[in-house]
Amino acid sequence: MAQRPFWPIVLIAFGLLLLLDNLGFLPGSAWGYVWPALLIFVGLSLLLGRAQRAEPVEDSVGLDGAGSAEITFEHGAGVLEIYGGAQPDHLLEGTFTGGVQKRIDRHGDQTLVTLSVGPEPEWYHFVWPWNWMGGRGQEWNVRLNPHPRLSLRLKTGASETRLDLSDLRVAELSLDIGAGSTRLTLPAHAGWTKARVASGAASVEIVVPAGVAARIHGTVAVGSLNVDQQRFPRRNGGYESPDYETATHRVELNLEGGVGSTVVR
Repeated sequence: MAQRPFWPIVLIAFGLLLLLDNLGFLPGSAWGYVWPALLIFVGLSLLLGRAQRAEPVEDSVGLDGAGSAEITFEHGAGVLEIYGGAQPDHLLEGTFTGGVQKRIDRHGDQTLVTLSVGPEPEWYHFVWPWNWMGGRGQEWNVRLNPHPRLSLRLKTGASETRLDLSDLRVAELSLDIGAGSTRLTLPAHAGWTKARVASGAASVEIVVPAGVAARIHGTVAVGSLNVDQQRFPRRNGGYESPDYETATHRVELNLEGGVGSTVVR
């Protein structure tokens, strides 16, 4: 979410006061107006901004017999949490602060869902000072159904992201992280999972559940990559569980790091 132009507008307003004073349109000194106006202006922005803070909205997508689903999350700045626990008749459900738009397509027993941020405010939104201070961005708390086979694609900006996929049947995961911090817990009982995690200026922690084997390949441009080699010894230019080829539950993990740190344990 873009930063609201609060201080530039304040400077323009007070510059206008000084100009009117120099042109003789104001009685007395402009400084006699500036400081009281500044206090009133900031006070109203803080008070009314608190009152006008967006409330979370509950939303959901029905399961409707889907055996598999591809879900895309296009999330901006803010907080994103995803985990299991949706009601049996819902593919997904959750609370969304900052707005959400849904696109749903169904093809047989497969459902395609895209969740993206709400539309940008209209120009008249910024007429009111309490909307100039900005906010915490989008805050999404999403629960997914643990039964369908899932393909998840996530694109995040400057976000705090928490993904607990341990109870979900995720066959494929693609995660593109702009900045911020991410904690990802991979599926525990999904059979074979293919995961790709690409990060920019981000701190990433990836947890492979006990009983899940992993094959890990990663490249980091400037940051650091720290893999628990007691569980995943070096092998074939990467890291791999000794029982990877025979494990019932396993993950193939490809990492692409920019500036930041990535930890796999």
